[in-house]
Amino acid sequence: MLIADLRKEYSRANLSEEGIQPDPIAQFGKWFDEALKAQVPEANAMSLATVSADGRPSCRIVLIKDFDQRGFTWFTNYDSRKGRELQHNPHAALLFHWIELERQVRIEGRVERISAGESERYFQSRPLKSRIGAIASAQSRPIDSRISLEAQYMQAEQQYGEHPPRPDHWGGYRLVPDYLEFWQGRNSRLHDRIAYLLQADGSWRRQRLQP
Repeated sequence: MLIADLRKEYSRANLSEEGIQPDPIAQFGKWFDEALKAQVPEANAMSLATVSADGRPSCRIVLIKDFDQRGFTWFTNYDSRKGRELQHNPHAALLFHWIELERQVRIEGRVERISAGESERYFQSRPLKSRIGAIASAQSRPIDSRISLEAQYMQAEQQYGEHPPRPDHWGGYRLVPDYLEFWQGRNSRLHDRIAYLLQADGSWRRQRLQP
C-alpha cells in the first residue's frame, strides 16, 4: 500500500455553534475531560511550536500541567532550544491531537514565564529522579555519549541526595491565548472547525472555518 492511499473516514461526532461553549477555555476543559474519560493515551501531550530569532520554526511534544483562564502551562529548562527561541520570540502555538476522538485543538498566543513560586511548588511535587535529571541535563546542548550523561546524573545525585534544589534555569511557561480552534473530524473531509478570536475588549468572537 502506498502512503498516499492511507485514508480514514471520520464519523464519531460533530461540532455545532449551538453545542459549543461560549468561552474557549471552558470548551477546552470539556474536551480535555472527555479525552481523559476516553483514556486517550497521554491526553496531556501537546505539540509546541516556536520560532528562532532568524525565523526558523521548530516543534516538539511537551506535557501540559495546568490550564485556566490565564492560559496553558508547561515546564522546561529555560536554556533549552525552546527556551532560547521564546526569549527571542515570545509567540508560540500548541496543538492537541486526540485521534481516538477524531479531534484537534490549536492554540496560539504569547508566552510568559510563570512566577518562581509556582515553578518551585511544581518542581517539589515531581518524582525525585526527575528533579535530579533537571539538574543533571543541560537540555538541548551536545554531549559526547550516554555514559557522560549518566555520569552527570550520578554526580548530581551524590551532591544533592534526596533534596535537590530547583535550578534557576528550570521553571514554567504559560501561553496566554488569543486564538483557539476546535476541529472535529467529519465524513468526506468536511470537518467541523470553529475558531475563537480574542477581541480588544477581552471578549471572544467565534467563527466557523471551512475545512
